[in-house]
Amino acid sequence: MLKGHSAFSQSGPLNARALIWLMIYQRLHPKGTLSIAVQESRRGAIQAFVGLVKGKKLSPNTSAYSQARTRLPLEVAEAVSDLIFESVRAQPKMLPGIERTVFLLDGSSIGTSHSEDLAKAYPPTANQHCESHWPMMRVVVAHDVVSGLATRPSFGPMYGDQPVSEQALAKQIIPRLPENSVVLGDRNFGVFSMAYHAHHNKHASLFRLTDMRASKLNGGVLPPAGTDRVVHWKPSRDDLRKNREIQAEAVVQGRLLAFKIADKGGQFMKLYLFTTLALPAAKVLELYGYRWNIETDLRALKGEVRLKTLNVQSKAMAEKELVLAVAAYNLTRDAMNTAARKLSINPRELSFSRSQDIINAYLPAFDKAKTTKERQQLMDEMLEDFAHVKIPRRKKPRSYPRETWPRRNQFPKRKSTS
Repeated sequence: MLKGHSAFSQSGPLNARALIWLMIYQRLHPKGTLSIAVQESRRGAIQAFVGLVKGKKLSPNTSAYSQARTRLPLEVAEAVSDLIFESVRAQPKMLPGIERTVFLLDGSSIGTSHSEDLAKAYPPTANQHCESHWPMMRVVVAHDVVSGLATRPSFGPMYGDQPVSEQALAKQIIPRLPENSVVLGDRNFGVFSMAYHAHHNKHASLFRLTDMRASKLNGGVLPPAGTDRVVHWKPSRDDLRKNREIQAEAVVQGRLLAFKIADKGGQFMKLYLFTTLALPAAKVLELYGYRWNIETDLRALKGEVRLKTLNVQSKAMAEKELVLAVAAYNLTRDAMNTAARKLSINPRELSFSRSQDIINAYLPAFDKAKTTKERQQLMDEMLEDFAHVKIPRRKKPRSYPRETWPRRNQFPKRKSTS
């Protein structure tokens, strides 16, 4: 992976293997500071891989670690993230009756610390009064609906003169998906270009459509509930203008389906879907229901590995932190999936936050284990503990509304002197 990257030292105290391990460890640690990673390199199990001259000790100062992180090539971080994703999904679990891996596409925004470099690469939002302070990244990730594993994300500027759309970022992810997958997306992804790129990369697709697109595919009128007909989706002039790689004669053959369903409040709504899957209509609707898994996956990804805000000062560091944070998330998910297989339960029945607590609690014991037998015993004990972190199933809704009391600000809001 380091071939052609001579600027990054392979033989120094913080070599590539130790550095990437520490960056992932830092992202999984509840505190997650540079100092935590440095102390781990001095006292934890990783010290065996830190290349030190005999008789010398690694300084507790964070500067060397910070500089090494800066020199790490983004391409290496991406390769490591892809390698971890492929290894932890070595035995993919298929949905019953589909026999394909289904990936949910969804986008989100991530703020970063303010610096000149970041504000230029990822401009803050602005209105008629002024510009915001915080640079913003637009991020798109594809999640496996069964295991919750996430592909390496695509990202770009959310605002500014050249913002990138979620569809453009999704086009970068689709070719990286495992062969013969199913691409699932909400209305934002229910456009011709997404269906075309999924089909072009030999993936099936299932997208929700807006009323306007459903009407257009149905000859100018909204399809009635119960509709299940073959359609030939062709690009519009707007599709061709925004996607230069699509030829004017391109076409994607699929099915247009319409359903009338009731939400939790008992209100009925129309649902329009486009798919290239040859499944019964009821099965297609059931498959689309997995779309809601993305909400908990994104919450875990942003909350538990601290991706709500990236505390970095450069564009390159923000991108490396993001890529390796997803790798750290996948390692936790893999532990949950391993425990779920042993307990014969659905991995999504386990709490991500409490599972991560168990992993962090066992890490010091794994550091001290000296034999394979000791490590295996610890692994068995840890997986058994996962049985106690199942998400509760409430027979009745909460007896109280989910409300929060506002907290008073200790300090006044910052005001510009200009």
